[in-house]
Amino acid sequence: MSKNKSFMFGMGLLAGVVGGIVAGVLFAPKSGEESRREIKEAACELYEKHSPAINEAKRQALENVDLMKYKLERQFRKFNNMIKSKKLQKAKALEEGAECNEFDYQ
Repeated sequence: MSKNKSFMFGMGLLAGVVGGIVAGVLFAPKSGEESRREIKEAACELYEKHSPAINEAKRQALENVDLMKYKLERQFRKFNNMIKSKKLQKAKALEEGAECNEFDYQ
């Protein structure tokens, strides 16, 4: 769980840095073209600096998605099997009841 907390802290820190850079550039008294250029440069620099961490976060996120998908599919199969089992039990009980009724009429 500690690894997950540090991952979330890292993602929050990264989001804060990006948000701070964007806000600083957007509120600076510069032309739009110059501001866009600075934002692009800052984003490229940030990506180059933190690309290993970004790639690791992406890998972890995809692993977690795959794990959750597997767990959900497994639970769905269990639930489906339970429903089938209940239906079979009910059908068997109805069949046994019908067999008993046949003997009553004879």
